[in-house]
Amino acid sequence: MSEVLVHLDRITFHHGAELILDGISWEIQYGQKIGLVGPNGAGKSTLLQLITGALQPDGGMLVRHATRIGYLPQEPDFGTGQETVWDIVLGANAELQAVERRMRKLEAQMADPDAFERALAAHTHAQEEFERLDGYRYESRCRQALQDVGFEEAHFHLPTRVLSGGQKKMLGLARLLAIQCNLLLLDEPDNHLDLQGKLRLERFIHQFSGAIVIVSHDRYLLDETVSYIAEVEDHGLTCYLGNYSAYATEKQLRLLRQQQAYAAQQKEINRIEAAIARFEYWASIVINERHIRQARSRQKMLARMDKVEKPVMEREKMGLELNGWRGSQKVLEIVDLDKAFDGDAILLGLNLLVWRGERVGMLGANGSGKSVLFRCILGSETPTSGVIKVGPSVSIGYYAQEHQTLDPERTLIEELWEAKSMSEHAAVNFLRRFLFPYRRTRDKVGTLSGGERSRLQLAKLMLSDANFLLLDEPTNNLDLPSCEVLEQALEEFEGTVLVISHDRYFLNRIVDRIVDLEDGALTEYAGDFTYYAERREKEAARVAAE
Repeated sequence: MSEVLVHLDRITFHHGAELILDGISWEIQYGQKIGLVGPNGAGKSTLLQLITGALQPDGGMLVRHATRIGYLPQEPDFGTGQETVWDIVLGANAELQAVERRMRKLEAQMADPDAFERALAAHTHAQEEFERLDGYRYESRCRQALQDVGFEEAHFHLPTRVLSGGQKKMLGLARLLAIQCNLLLLDEPDNHLDLQGKLRLERFIHQFSGAIVIVSHDRYLLDETVSYIAEVEDHGLTCYLGNYSAYATEKQLRLLRQQQAYAAQQKEINRIEAAIARFEYWASIVINERHIRQARSRQKMLARMDKVEKPVMEREKMGLELNGWRGSQKVLEIVDLDKAFDGDAILLGLNLLVWRGERVGMLGANGSGKSVLFRCILGSETPTSGVIKVGPSVSIGYYAQEHQTLDPERTLIEELWEAKSMSEHAAVNFLRRFLFPYRRTRDKVGTLSGGERSRLQLAKLMLSDANFLLLDEPTNNLDLPSCEVLEQALEEFEGTVLVISHDRYFLNRIVDRIVDLEDGALTEYAGDFTYYAERREKEAARVAAE
């Protein structure tokens, strides 16, 4: 039997008066790779923080057998941003750093002849502790950890404030590697990563010998890396053996079996209740102890019965509908587009033609200029040279990766009013379609979570009635049910879509053409992500053979 790293027994947790987790029992074993899934707000991040000890349960027992637990939050915090990449990783092991500082202090004290003997003895003890913590190899481990997650030596002295969101995630991973954790808790580590970053993350998960619990909305990543799924839903936790696809199938089968068992039990309960009513009626007409005993016997039978809960076959989902219209035949034409910042060229002679009804996915490494190209199309960025033509009957709707289309000081209702004139009552009802309860509709946008901002931005997109959608990483922050609603809406959308995404499952389902932005220019692939990946692999093999 595998070593148990963490054991949870009937854990309960409230956030204020709101129940989040109710009677959670779970074991995490060494070597397991577990995907933790569930709707936004179900309690996934709360569960991770309970395991780390950052939060304390209201009830139940939690035992940590793991020698070292590493936690990567959704948004890694590196303080002021002045520290370098190297400083952050080197400072990951606070215990080792404290021992080393003590050694340096004792070495200074040894210069005093009167304190030499005492300082030497203390230094010897500190040195033994330093060796126990493998301190003499720590710097080499830090260097190797940074290289393993994609940082080159030239990046080690960059201040963290200049790093992209994806680079910060990988730096957080490097910290955990350096301190040699045997349990990693990763909260959406793939957000903001480009394709190379996601492939590097997959390799990291495969090669890690300990246990990993990963919260992710990337179905492709979960299919490639995990062999268990733990689902947080309705304040409870259910475990499934297999990857995400196996979980989705098994969950549906369990619901169907539960529905059948519930229907059969309800039929039996109705039969017993009818018998009780019959015996009670006979006993009321003719005082008969036998009829009374028979009624009581069946009542006890009902009381002892293990009730099958009625399954929720269809949960409330976001009510997104994208009602585009046909518009111009030639939606977008870009000819010889150049864009430079302070003499540094970002886009070089870029050409692109998008026709009505197409679904085009745009790929490219972080920093390659994808968002810059979108801003040029929108007119918020002026090209250095070249031509951008948008069809005369084209109305653009824009989804911004960092939610820049939202004002953090506005309320949710005011954001809808910015998109379309409507009554307050209509705005509240519309927001409820996007899973916002009445009490949240007058909150400021700045108080929303990433997933809530994504749903609000999609609500505004729906109100725009645009027929050409520019979507910049639309599945980031959305939970899996909302991703599926978005995919369904895009499949039914009559207009045109140009989408930046590194969600491989999403790309396979939605797009029929890939354009890859590399070295300032676009290369086209007439197919979905799988076709693109196969072509790239063949091209890489051909170049290697040459």
